[in-house]
Amino acid sequence: MKTIVFALSLFSIISCKNTETKTETSVTPSTTSENKDTSFYIGTYTDGTSKGIYKLALKEDGSFTEPVLAAEASNPSFLAFNKNKDILLAVNENDPGTIESFQVNGDTLVQINSSNTGGAHPCYVTTNNQDYVLVANYSGGNVGLLKLNEDGKLSELLDLEQHKGKGTTDRQEGPHAHSSWFIPDGSGIISIDLGTNQLWFSSINTETNKLDPNPTHNLDFEPGAGPRHLVFHPTKNYVYVLNELNNTISQIENKDGNYTILNNTSILPEDFKDFSKAADIHISQDGKFVYASNRGHDSIAILEVLENGGLKLLANEPTRGKDPRNFQITPDEKFIVAANQNGNNLVSYKRDSETGLLTYVAQVSAPAPVCILF
Repeated sequence: MKTIVFALSLFSIISCKNTETKTETSVTPSTTSENKDTSFYIGTYTDGTSKGIYKLALKEDGSFTEPVLAAEASNPSFLAFNKNKDILLAVNENDPGTIESFQVNGDTLVQINSSNTGGAHPCYVTTNNQDYVLVANYSGGNVGLLKLNEDGKLSELLDLEQHKGKGTTDRQEGPHAHSSWFIPDGSGIISIDLGTNQLWFSSINTETNKLDPNPTHNLDFEPGAGPRHLVFHPTKNYVYVLNELNNTISQIENKDGNYTILNNTSILPEDFKDFSKAADIHISQDGKFVYASNRGHDSIAILEVLENGGLKLLANEPTRGKDPRNFQITPDEKFIVAANQNGNNLVSYKRDSETGLLTYVAQVSAPAPVCILF
């Protein structure tokens, strides 16, 4: 058990850009009224057939409309909205790394501007209600701070938090920031670094527009864990961190800004011995179920949240495509949509809110999808 204080850590993603194709598709034609469709965007890798950011919709029955190109962009591998959802941000996972802002304009996105992220291969972006923007640069091993103005224009890079250190595996030869998260109560930022095998804690000095590290600002993970993404429990002081390299979820308790790892839970079946790496994690709004994606086992792990905040693996639902890098629970929580990067498809599942279990509904072809944004 490891206790450590508030710190800033950024967890970043590796650029897995393969071009294997998925030919099987199942699309239901759009026959219901548009107001019953739930529109969403997908970010992609563009070293194959993809041209950038696509828009489509999930229909009331869980089937899809066909993806249409909303904006051309280079490797827009992660997307985020501003607080009003009228500005869309997309990282360009290149070297050097950049980030673009777009005005949402019906079925299209109109570019406003682009800024440097301060490091190579940005793989995560998020914003808060003050329009600050955090970007995790995977190869740069750092986190960039920018800001949106009232017109949706991105500032130049305001500050850069450079991580230092390394882990114990060949994926951890140096820092690799994978994601960065605003703590819901406004107390600061948690950044995840797969390379240093740590969480990093910081806060934004709004007078100087700089990132201030907390005095004790790291939380170490089990050697070789490789933390990547996280979720906050909606009502309890727990954080669940998904570890890419050892395919586990760490339950972390927050007591007045002091963070302690309580336990680790596998997201793979006990009898699975082949290679797999974790990718994404989400929690239901009622805090009863956690979901995580496995690339290799190619499944969505379904976990129950126990009374003490611990996790119990209930099932693994096949993703019907290779390498589910990203997935999302729909806003009404009735469905989950998974993006299979190297299956070149999106897959929908009906979600049972009582049991947490998933039932396959439909799929649609999409070029190298790696991010879903509702």
